[in-house]
Amino acid sequence: MDIATLVGLVSGITLVLVSIIMGGNPTVFWSVPSLVVVMGGTLAATLINFPLGDVLSVLNTVRNAFFHKSNPPESLIPKLVSFATIARREGILALESHASEAGDEFLEKSVQLAVDGTAPELIKDILTTELAFMEDRHAMGQAILLAMGTFSPAFGMIGTLIGLVQMLATLDDPSTIGEGMAIALLTTLYGALMANVVFLPAAGKLKVRTSNELLAKELVIEGILSIQSGDNPRVVEQKLKAFVSPAVRRQVSAA
Repeated sequence: MDIATLVGLVSGITLVLVSIIMGGNPTVFWSVPSLVVVMGGTLAATLINFPLGDVLSVLNTVRNAFFHKSNPPESLIPKLVSFATIARREGILALESHASEAGDEFLEKSVQLAVDGTAPELIKDILTTELAFMEDRHAMGQAILLAMGTFSPAFGMIGTLIGLVQMLATLDDPSTIGEGMAIALLTTLYGALMANVVFLPAAGKLKVRTSNELLAKELVIEGILSIQSGDNPRVVEQKLKAFVSPAVRRQVSAA
């Protein structure tokens, strides 16, 4: 997990817990019925809205997005330039022995396609198809997380309404009013916390990771096609630098 995600998650949960503890008795914020309504209702609505296979697969997609360490786009530029240099001096077949050193599965596959003499149009078609389906998988994960971020506050409100109905039904017993009101409000709290601390931030982070991964793969495609066409390594470098910001270009040049 990257440091920003870890810091954000820990600080968000910690701030809520500290405010609860500072306010008095923290046990009043625990309610099993409220959790059942919010968590169970959110899961039920998600299963109604999406196929079971997609809901189960989103766990794997989110795990890869948060815990899989992908290469930043700029780190691929020196590798591709070095491959261009080797291909320029020794021929593109010389890259076969270096493909396993790429350190990136997509880059290794791209190099192998070029070494095998695959036509440039076919290489681009194969690799862009892989990109499209990766984007679709991540888009489904984002959609499910966004839906859960929408459902959880809604079920929090439903739980609140249930608690208010139960409270109003027992107005003849004043001793139950406080407990009923607390349970009613806790469901709203749980729904808001789940949406704004877990589901919506996770969807946003998955979107950012997808964007970065797409950029890195598009950079690889451009680099491999340029190498296969026999471009000068300096030309390859200039083409690839166009994919990153000016500040990153200066870092790559310094390196």
